[in-house]
Amino acid sequence: MTATPLQPPARYVAPFAVSFATPQGDSDVVSATNPLPVSTAPAAAPTALAGSASSSGQIGPFLPISGRPVMLALSGSWGGQVRILRSTNGGTTKLPLTALAQAYGTYTTNVCEPVWEEGEGGAQLWLDVTLASGNVTYRMGQ
Repeated sequence: MTATPLQPPARYVAPFAVSFATPQGDSDVVSATNPLPVSTAPAAAPTALAGSASSSGQIGPFLPISGRPVMLALSGSWGGQVRILRSTNGGTTKLPLTALAQAYGTYTTNVCEPVWEEGEGGAQLWLDVTLASGNVTYRMGQ
């Protein structure tokens, strides 16, 4: 089989290319040396932080994947408080979550909800459990 040459109706061929916007707002053409910027999701979610606590203490770390919601489930018959703490230095410094300078991520009852979306690789989340009574079952995962 022989290749048929392209026969445009005029003496020019209109160029077509895929491009994307740069941070400066310019058009940047996709090529072998300048591929289309994409992000891929990891193949597997991180291991969930799961268990049961019958006394106060800090539990963790949970290593969230950036850009995915973190789900927290708390259940059981318990009284007290569970706070989410975040660390960016391997757990040496753990800070409570805040939103608009107000406490965030503090729970006194059973929940099952998205609680955080991490944007920084390597950050860790911890549970700070202060129990007055009972046992709390927890699961933090993605």
